[in-house]
Amino acid sequence: MESEIVPIPFAAVLPSPLTALEARLAGYFPTTRVMERGCVVAVGDGVAWIRCLPSAALDDIIALEDGSRALVFHLGKELAGAILLRQTDRLTAGTGALLSGTRPLVPVGDALLGRVVDPLGHPLDGFESPRNCMRREIFGSSPSILARTFVNAPLYSGTTIVDTMIPIGKGQRQLIIGGSSTGKSSLALDAIINQKGSGVLCVYVLIGQKRSKAVTIVETLRDAGALAHTTIVVAEAFELPGLKYLAPFAGCAIAEEWMRKGRDTLIVYDDLSLHAQTYREISLLLRRPPGREAYPGDIFYLHARLLERSTALAASHGGGTMTALPIIEIQQGELAAYIPTNLISITDGQIYLDQELFAAGFLPAIDITRSVSRIGGKAQLQRVKEEVGRMKLDYLQFLELEVFTRFGARLEASVEARIKRGKVLRELLRQERRAPHPVEYQLAWLTAFNSGMLEGVLPEEIPELVNRFAAAVEGGRCTLESNQEAWRELVADALTEHGEANGRAA
Repeated sequence: MESEIVPIPFAAVLPSPLTALEARLAGYFPTTRVMERGCVVAVGDGVAWIRCLPSAALDDIIALEDGSRALVFHLGKELAGAILLRQTDRLTAGTGALLSGTRPLVPVGDALLGRVVDPLGHPLDGFESPRNCMRREIFGSSPSILARTFVNAPLYSGTTIVDTMIPIGKGQRQLIIGGSSTGKSSLALDAIINQKGSGVLCVYVLIGQKRSKAVTIVETLRDAGALAHTTIVVAEAFELPGLKYLAPFAGCAIAEEWMRKGRDTLIVYDDLSLHAQTYREISLLLRRPPGREAYPGDIFYLHARLLERSTALAASHGGGTMTALPIIEIQQGELAAYIPTNLISITDGQIYLDQELFAAGFLPAIDITRSVSRIGGKAQLQRVKEEVGRMKLDYLQFLELEVFTRFGARLEASVEARIKRGKVLRELLRQERRAPHPVEYQLAWLTAFNSGMLEGVLPEEIPELVNRFAAAVEGGRCTLESNQEAWRELVADALTEHGEANGRAA
C-alpha cells in the first residue's frame, strides 16, 4: 500500500500575526519604567556640567539630545562633570541628556592595519569606516600577574646604540625621553620601520600634535613600506580635550586585541607629556584639587594603568606581547620634573636623548651614561651580549679620557691609543635616520671592533666601512648561528675590499 504525501501550505507553518501578538500580550505585565533625563547646566572648554543623572558612573557615555556625546569624568553631589567627545553647534545650556548605558569602545582587528583613525575609530584618511570589526572597551584592565611571563625575546629597533647597549625585549616598556627636537619621534619611527617583515604589528598614537607632524609620519611610514603593518591613532592639537585624553587608551586597546590573540605588537605614545597636560587641563576645569605642579593627585595612576597593560603574556593566555615606547619631552634637561620622574619609575628603562649631543651632530643623540634598559639584557642574543660587554667598557672609558684632551695635556701612548680607538667606535655608533640595521650587522661590526681588526682605520673611513659591513651581511653568508671564526672571515673580506678600494682611489 503506497502512502500519499499531502503537501502542507507554507502559511500554515508560520503563526499568524494575531497569534504571535496574543502570545506576547499573555505574558505581559504592566510595570513602572523609570528613565533618567538630565539637563546640561553649563558647557564650555570641552566640558559640560549635567544635573539630574543620579545613576551616572565614571566612564559612562552620555547621549545629548543635540547629537553630542560626553564621557562622565567627575561626580559631584548635585552635578556630574563630563568631557565632550563630540560637540555640535547646537549644544547649549538646557539641552537634555540621557545615559546610554555603554562605556567608550573602539573598533579593533586587522581591518585597522594601514589606517589612520581618531580615538573613537572614525577614519581620518578619507576611506570608509572599517567594516565587520569587533569592538573593545577602551579602558580595559591590565593582565593579572598569573597571566604574564618573563620578557625573553628581543625586539630589534634597527638603531645600533639601542640594539647593542640599550636592548629592548618584547613586552618591555622603554621610555624615550629628551628635549625638544632631539629625534625622539624619529627613533620611534625607525623602530616601527624595522618591524617590516618581522610579524610585529604596530600602533602609533599621536596626542595633541600638529596636523603637519601627523601627515609627515603617515607619509614617512608609507614611503618606507611600513604603513601596511601599522595603525595610526590621531588626536590633533585642535581636537576636544576629551579625545586627546582617550587617544593613548584607544591605541592600547587596538594593540591589546592583537596581543590577546597571541601576536607581537609595538605601540608608540607620542607624547605622554602633552597627555599629562591635557589631563591637568580637564581636571582643573572640573574643579579637582591640584597637586604638585598643578597636576591632579591621580596623574601617576593614570599613566600606570595605561603602561601596565603592556606586557608579555604566558602561553596559557595566548603568548602575545605588547612593547610600549612612550615618549616624553623635558624642559632644559630637567629629569627631576614631576611627570618624567613618574614615568621613569613606571617603565623598565629609558633612552635619553641629549640636546648637546644633537647640537654636536652625533645622531642619534643618545646619552649612554643616562640611558638604561633594566630587563632588555635578559632578552638579548647571547652572542651579541658577550661582544657588547667588551665594547661598552671601551666606550665608557673613552668618554672619561676624552675630557683630558680638551685641556691640551700630554697623554701617554696607551691613553692616546684608547682615545683613537674610542673615536672609531663613536663613528660606528653614528647612524642616519630611516636607515635601520639588522642584528646581523651589529654582530659583524662588534666582531671586527673587539677583535682589533679596525686598528689603523681612520674615523673618516668608517661610513664607507659601515656600508661594506651591511652589504656583506645582506649576502646571507653568515647567520646568527655561525661561529665566531666565520664572522671574522666575513669581516676580514669586507676590510680587504675596503683596502683595495682605497688603494685604487689613491
